[in-house]
Amino acid sequence: MDNDAIHDLFSGLGPVTIKRMFGGKGIYFNGLIIALEVDDEILLKADTVSAPAFRAAGCRQWCYSGKNKSVDMPYWSIPDEAIDDPDMMAEWARRAYEASLRTKK
Repeated sequence: MDNDAIHDLFSGLGPVTIKRMFGGKGIYFNGLIIALEVDDEILLKADTVSAPAFRAAGCRQWCYSGKNKSVDMPYWSIPDEAIDDPDMMAEWARRAYEASLRTKK
């Protein structure tokens, strides 16, 4: 996904910053990472508070395959209906930002 498309997707939240990382992209809002772009898919940050909402919406958790095991990462796919609905996408992006606020160290 190109940067213009990412900016458009997150426009309901506000201006995001995009940085290259690990062969993909990190997407930041107010200095905190809220999403990743991996293999042309946007994955939103979640935590123990917000993950149940992602699961209930049918989202898929990103699992990283390491050397000898798979590791569940705190990033989830975007609900299909949110991709084409700017208001719904803004709601999910806010959840990702709130998760980042709760987990920032």
